[in-house]
Amino acid sequence: MSTPSPAAAPAAAGQRNETVIVFALSLAAMVVSMMQTLPVPILGLIRDDLGTSTANVSWVTTATLLSAAVFTPLLGRFGDQHGKKPTLVAVLGVMVAGSVIAALATSLPLLILGRVLQGAATAIFPLALSVLREEVRPQKLPGAMALVSGTLAFGSGLALVATGLLTSGSDADYRNAFWMATGFAALALLAVVFLVPATRHKTGGRTDFLGALTLGIALLLLLLPISQGHEWGWASGRTLGSFAGAAVMTAVWVLVERKVREPLVDMRMFVHRPVLMANLAGILVGFGMFANFLGVSYLVQMPEALTGYGFDASILRASVQFLLPGAIVSLLASPIGGQLVRHRGPRMALGLAAALGAVGFAWLALDHQHSASVIGAGLVVGAAVSFGYAAMPAVIMASVPHHQSGIANGINSISRSTGSAIGSAIVTTILASKTIEHLPAGVPPLPAESGFTLTFGIGAAAFALVAVISWLGLRGGQGTVAASAGGSAQPATAAETSDARQPDAVKADAVR
Repeated sequence: MSTPSPAAAPAAAGQRNETVIVFALSLAAMVVSMMQTLPVPILGLIRDDLGTSTANVSWVTTATLLSAAVFTPLLGRFGDQHGKKPTLVAVLGVMVAGSVIAALATSLPLLILGRVLQGAATAIFPLALSVLREEVRPQKLPGAMALVSGTLAFGSGLALVATGLLTSGSDADYRNAFWMATGFAALALLAVVFLVPATRHKTGGRTDFLGALTLGIALLLLLLPISQGHEWGWASGRTLGSFAGAAVMTAVWVLVERKVREPLVDMRMFVHRPVLMANLAGILVGFGMFANFLGVSYLVQMPEALTGYGFDASILRASVQFLLPGAIVSLLASPIGGQLVRHRGPRMALGLAAALGAVGFAWLALDHQHSASVIGAGLVVGAAVSFGYAAMPAVIMASVPHHQSGIANGINSISRSTGSAIGSAIVTTILASKTIEHLPAGVPPLPAESGFTLTFGIGAAAFALVAVISWLGLRGGQGTVAASAGGSAQPATAAETSDARQPDAVKADAVR
């Protein structure tokens, strides 16, 4: 009987440690994505229970989006400077508190406060990717990042399904969904506390609060009209004024970041072509994910007797039969995306995501009269989102130095959230503007079928733009030369980029 070599035991222990770290961080990322879509199916229940208007209850989703925009870059940078695990634990604690407040809320302002605290937890995702960069071996890093990224799409779909299950009865209580969120958040907190090792790399330095403040205001002024424009009116003074204010504050933020000694965001990193292209792809993929969720959810719930299309599905059936399969495929596709990133590079993975997404949405646009087509197209789009989420962090990790990975992935998280907000706004606006003219008296306006066809057509166009980004935008970009495992990455010169090859962890066509 052979005896294992002394080096084998530490190697096996290291692999086990990597597995539990990836599990803990995947769970945390999944819970974050659940918080974003959790209230979507129950906004009507919340409105009726709290006795408020449709316009007011929309703040239950908007508050989380705005909170994420403000806190994600700040906390991502704070984790790089002062320790990723302590920041993760603190943010998860805030998410638990926010979930409890939301579950106990008896008024809309208190519920919105809980949702603001839940939104701050969006910073968990970029922090998790930074931890992976420290703790996972280079050859395993693409797969680990892809798995954690894949849980984002899965968590979003799981939240819709779980909420549908918990609120399917005649005496449904929307608070059950927030108690579920509390349980998941507490579980993620315990997993990070006990399974994720202490931070090894800290950059220290001052926190750029002025940069965080100006960036937060700029994002607030941008995302607020995007999410509320269908209520305010797209040509209203509030909407146009907010967009103008966002442009002004963006210029102020850039000026601040160019002047301070230790900026929140290094402008050279921010406009570096691979990073910029990854953020543009994030907006488009985030848009596609929400266009699929909302478009399909509304479509299948349409009463066929009145509209001539739809499947008369309940919230529960819409979630389980039509949305859950795509969410499961997103999770199953994430390790495949990781292997694709490792062996063929993130540019190829992003290109495949674009092709699948365009095909899936085109399928929905051409045939949404049969349940098999709607489910099948959802499977294709789910795989597309997973591959896209696997590729973007790999592009960023290959293109920024170690100490900027948290803030860079934080901004990419914001780009995906912005895309989701745009997707929600566009779907809502299209369906509200294209309605069936002749309905029985007393029946509220219902969207015309052409509104769904247009929505899915725009989704296909969004993924076609992702294809342009992967083919042209990431072609021949300058990246970074990553050091050996455990080392940091430094910006590469043109000569270094042409002569040096990325290790398997960050082998990227984007930087070839």
